[in-house]
Amino acid sequence: MSRMQLPVMPPVAPMLAKSVPTIPPGASYEPKWDGFRSIVFRDGDEVELGSRNEKPLTRYFPELVEAVKAELPPRVVVDGEIVVTTPDGLDFELLQQRIHPAASRVRMLSESTRAQLVVFDLLAIGDEDLTGLPFRERRARLEQELAGVGPSVHLTPATTDVEQAQRWFTELEGAGLDGVVAKPLDGVYQPDKRVMFKVKHQRTADCVVAGYRVHTSGPEAIGSLLLGLYDDAGTLVSVGVIGAFPMARRRELFTELQPLVTSFEGHPWNWAAAATATERTPRSSEFSRWNNGKDLSFVPLRPELVVEVRYDHMEGNRFRHTAQFNRWRPDRDPRSCTYEQLESPLTYDLDQLVPGLAR
Repeated sequence: MSRMQLPVMPPVAPMLAKSVPTIPPGASYEPKWDGFRSIVFRDGDEVELGSRNEKPLTRYFPELVEAVKAELPPRVVVDGEIVVTTPDGLDFELLQQRIHPAASRVRMLSESTRAQLVVFDLLAIGDEDLTGLPFRERRARLEQELAGVGPSVHLTPATTDVEQAQRWFTELEGAGLDGVVAKPLDGVYQPDKRVMFKVKHQRTADCVVAGYRVHTSGPEAIGSLLLGLYDDAGTLVSVGVIGAFPMARRRELFTELQPLVTSFEGHPWNWAAAATATERTPRSSEFSRWNNGKDLSFVPLRPELVVEVRYDHMEGNRFRHTAQFNRWRPDRDPRSCTYEQLESPLTYDLDQLVPGLAR
């Protein structure tokens, strides 16, 4: 049973940001980290790592619990992001793998895929509740309290220079960061309210539709469309899915796609046919070795349809987040849908931004 006695007690829903198309003037700007949002509570030897949905992440990151006890003040509540880094920058896929039900695997991953905490707000220190203070004052106290912090807990950089924020927006994508967050300097901390602003990268790509999965509501509605791009060798590579359609449109799509349904034989993605599957019915027994039982079965389609999608950025050769439908492109030749159309952000060394983070 928790014996925490802090001026701000868990659970707390993090303060949120709403998307805007451009960086607004007159704010405090920070890089937008791509990890698990976490409000961290420490009262002596008691530590809780909160999450966006207010369910604790504590059991999944034992190494961070120890880091918080070693590196943060004895009684403190901070808002931050749990991240995993590689020499190439942030790696959200590795971070996702840290959420595992088996305690033995949690222990193993805590050693092989160590997480770090990037802190960007201070909600309480000692017996003081700081949530009613303007952000400029909370930031000043945060810099004071976390001076010299490390090696596993880090203070995010911040600036009031909009030109610096624009440089971060342009340059940091190469290290896997999401964009830029703008915080009103006079704003108090408002849990679960969208009072900050975020500017994220968003681009379009023309992709081949190579299959679909059925919707959970029934077999005659589309759940998601599987997208592909051709690589330099002429191989159609799986890059992600789109799936945000109204239910009526899901049923229409199911009917429209039936003439394109084919068999796995000769399909470029017959990796999904390890178990025998019919042409129109996905098999629930097909799972990915890399995704902890995620169902990768699908209904194969002849790769003849092209769709334009919106995406923010790539992680490896796939879309980092689920792409969004933009429009159909009947004018495009599917074979012309290649990786060459994608923008390639410059690489960026995270240690230039936060010394000691990229390790």
